[in-house]
Amino acid sequence: MTPRILDTSALMSGRPFDGELFTTDDVLRELRRLTALTPQLTTFLDLKVRVVSPSRESLAAVRAASEGTGDAHRLSPTDFGLLAVASEMGATIVTDDYSIQNLAEVVGVPHEPVLERGIKEVVHWQYRCTGCGRDFESWADPCPVCGAKLRTMRARG
Repeated sequence: MTPRILDTSALMSGRPFDGELFTTDDVLRELRRLTALTPQLTTFLDLKVRVVSPSRESLAAVRAASEGTGDAHRLSPTDFGLLAVASEMGATIVTDDYSIQNLAEVVGVPHEPVLERGIKEVVHWQYRCTGCGRDFESWADPCPVCGAKLRTMRARG
């Protein structure tokens, strides 16, 4: 069975998982910040889930790929770490986060949704200024032309 990398939503779901299970320190920090860990979740983490860290090389590769899809500003450092670890280990990432799933498709990491349906296609993003209306392929905040905020939108064709 392929190892699984569990993100915060997977661990908070209460869904039972089996096999080789992994997560990152960043996910554990998110869990502690978002909710008090239940005795059941603490036991599950202690007995079933190993904590791993990504290499700098894998993180750099995932970040570079995120620039190509436009997901770079949509993902957190925790998300990058999960994807990097999954890539290194040849593991399946378990998440309901569509941006993680989107980039996982691009970098060749299998993904499994937790409770949602999951993505149907890879989306590339571009950015439109809410002030001057110009489109940009990479994220800038604020707009380098007029100083207004950018918003994310699907790239055309």
